[in-house]
Amino acid sequence: MNRLIIRKVAVLGAGVMGAQIAAHCASADIPVLLFDLAAAEGAANAVAARAIAGLAKLDPAPLAARGCAHYIEAASYEHDLARLAECDLVIEAIAEKMEWKLALYARVAPHLRADAVFASNTSGLSIAALSAGLPAARRARFCGVHFFNPPRYMALVELIPTADTEPALVDALEAWLTTRLGKNIVRAQDTPGFLANRVGVFSILAVIHHTARLGLAFDDVDLLTGTRIGRPKSATFRTADVVGLDTLAHVIGTLQATLGDDPWHAHFAVPDWLQALIAQGALGQKRGAGIYRKHGGRVQVLDPATGGYRDSAGELFPDVEEILELKDPVEKFAALAAHPHPQAQLLWSVFRDLFHYCAHHLGTIAGNARDVDLAMRWGFGWALGPFETWQAAGWREVAAMIEDDIAHGRALAAVALPAWVAGRDGVHAPAGSYSAAADTLVARAALPVYRRQLYPERVLGEAPDARGETLWESPAGQGGVRLWCRPDQDARIGIVSLTGRVHAIGSVAVDGLLEAIARAEAELDGLVIWHSAPFAVGANLQQLAEACGAGQFALLERMVAKFQRVSMAIRHAQVPVVAAVQGMALGGGCEFAMHAAHRVFALESYVGLVEAGVGLIPAGGGCKAFAVQAHALAQRAAGGDVFPYIQNAFQTIALATVAKSAREAVELGFGTPADDILFHPAELLYTAIRRARALAESAWHPPLPNPAVTVAGRNGIATCELMLVNMAEGGFISAHDYRVARAAATALCGGEVDSGAAVSEQWILDVERAQFVALLQTEQTRQRIAHMLETGKPLRN
Repeated sequence: MNRLIIRKVAVLGAGVMGAQIAAHCASADIPVLLFDLAAAEGAANAVAARAIAGLAKLDPAPLAARGCAHYIEAASYEHDLARLAECDLVIEAIAEKMEWKLALYARVAPHLRADAVFASNTSGLSIAALSAGLPAARRARFCGVHFFNPPRYMALVELIPTADTEPALVDALEAWLTTRLGKNIVRAQDTPGFLANRVGVFSILAVIHHTARLGLAFDDVDLLTGTRIGRPKSATFRTADVVGLDTLAHVIGTLQATLGDDPWHAHFAVPDWLQALIAQGALGQKRGAGIYRKHGGRVQVLDPATGGYRDSAGELFPDVEEILELKDPVEKFAALAAHPHPQAQLLWSVFRDLFHYCAHHLGTIAGNARDVDLAMRWGFGWALGPFETWQAAGWREVAAMIEDDIAHGRALAAVALPAWVAGRDGVHAPAGSYSAAADTLVARAALPVYRRQLYPERVLGEAPDARGETLWESPAGQGGVRLWCRPDQDARIGIVSLTGRVHAIGSVAVDGLLEAIARAEAELDGLVIWHSAPFAVGANLQQLAEACGAGQFALLERMVAKFQRVSMAIRHAQVPVVAAVQGMALGGGCEFAMHAAHRVFALESYVGLVEAGVGLIPAGGGCKAFAVQAHALAQRAAGGDVFPYIQNAFQTIALATVAKSAREAVELGFGTPADDILFHPAELLYTAIRRARALAESAWHPPLPNPAVTVAGRNGIATCELMLVNMAEGGFISAHDYRVARAAATALCGGEVDSGAAVSEQWILDVERAQFVALLQTEQTRQRIAHMLETGKPLRN
């Protein structure tokens, strides 16, 4: 397979999707030309320029770092089409109107390079019809590439080739989208709505229909159809508000116009109450009102019977809540189907119709059942796809219940289940997933890019991944450690994984990490710290709280000293230690990553020293690491003053700043520019193993502890205090916030020593540990820890 080289991208259309696709490409260090119509007045490219400027205001942020916007250049169709010749990939992302797209294609086609890839981001228009609007010579390098919104955060991209698209191009584009942009690819059929929207919108419409049929309230239904059934917490009606009611209505209208032969066609219709909201301009979250609104500080929900709003106070029927808490899905679905309460009937009816719809259309909308399930996970945030859910609930038993409902007119469509359903016990098996079109099990794609994903996301019933060879494991107990390897990758690169809940770092984990590092030094060539997200949420607060409650402060001091030993063991290990970071790396987790020889970050890594939130300071070497960084930077700067570098670190720690991406983590000093940032998290372990091997085979050696770190000392502490005084007088921080921040300043500045003094790294560790334990002895810090454990939120006291 030829590798696809993309040096520059053009995006046609600077609307919501176009601008954010451009932002994601720019975050991947790919220069982008963002096109739109010429402005009526002022600079010709003003429309696209405003869209680029607007990216910084969006939340969640479409850019991995604000500076990435510099890689996007504004352009206009009227003046800059010739510059398309600079681009290797051109993505069209204008409004969903076939005639507009075809007119644009006629304008841009003469300017595309013969080897350029041209793609449409359409969410449902026929790719074949769009291709037909291009010159015949261009069609082989045209396809659909449908990003989901927001493009940075939604994993799914549907790749839709036509009969004319070069198969090798599709393979190469899939590989590029996977590794460079971090996307999960599903190859969709060129049918209305493609795959995820076809199934997802049908599911929403089924909920809307049965809500009305059973006379249920929207807020009750959102309690039923959110996290309790493995869907996003925005559930159904809140999700509609987030998407935009006008956008939802447009998608429904498109499917209604193009699915005339669908047995469920009558249900692809916009309900009257939704039309009425749109007519009023109540379009959802973007307008401040939709199905929900805030009024007088209260959340209100639409009552479709009156057309007015009432205070939202959804509640579940107790029996239904008990059913939803059942662990066995077979028992759960049987109970829902049998229970007469409308809430139970809604859930059974929605799942029944979803299963029925997916089974009927499997052969025409997807290559196999796995694609359907993964598309719904990645595109709509479902915990399990429809076929997985059905298979877990008992394939034959559920099929019999569906057939009974069809026979008695309770299902939304009278069409029978396809014959293949009765001949199977499920659609997912170790050998592959069922394809209705081919009437056989289909294995996963074997493209070389997927060899980089050692632990890809699996569907229920699929063959499990290799667990690897365990080299050592800490004794069974809460929060342990496993040292292991993947012999098929590199038997002499160890992998150390935390096994406790959310990878909190307690005493068992600390002892285990020290043992694993010692074994790696004796028996291996390198070590990777890796486990599924989160990387680590910091020290085990429960253990801290219990020791504080017992007044065991001498024990706590020893615990912190051992925690510091782990950081130092990572830093000075005789084999390279690589931290593979994904998700949250907070507090001690951040400190461990900072001390590694190298870091391999997933782009979506949220890294920070957040101890201030519970009235503490970093004491696992975090303050020391920033002090050493400041010393090194000052040595290279004119004058050699360390304080300017300490000041940035002080603000980061005092404000408990968390990086919102791996790029921001590097900017904040939690990593270095030499670290790797990967866009696809499933490639993290593969890359980290190879990075550890490369270091082991190079002239790498551990750094020696620095015996002479120049610190800011008393003058630095005093300067930090000046900032705190202003904040305290302005009412921005409490007296205890002041004390915590001053403790951080003391540790960062090397303690009460002369400014410019040279101290050892161990001296700074001793200072930060002393400040940490002193804060633990305050009532206010103990209150903050207790509040965090109880509520999961910080306390201001």
